[in-house]
Amino acid sequence: MILVFLLLWYAVFSIIAFCLMGIDKHRAKHNRWRIPEMTLISTAYFGGFIGYILGMKLFHHKTSKWYFYINFIFALILHGILIYVLYKNGVLI
Repeated sequence: MILVFLLLWYAVFSIIAFCLMGIDKHRAKHNRWRIPEMTLISTAYFGGFIGYILGMKLFHHKTSKWYFYINFIFALILHGILIYVLYKNGVLI
């Protein structure tokens, strides 16, 4: 049950992160109000790291900002540790 919830959580936040990257790129091209960088980065830490990196690559957005890659790596490590701990404690069986 927890595994299904976790997979759904990652899927939802990945979709949100991906969409926010696309929206922010569109707004950047049209000189409109932008989504704050902290909002984009936060989606990775909430579990949307897959959509976050895919959005960066597909939309060519924020790719020159090194701290976006660093935050992706930290978010990935954080969730890797979370999954490991849950698995080792028998929660993800």
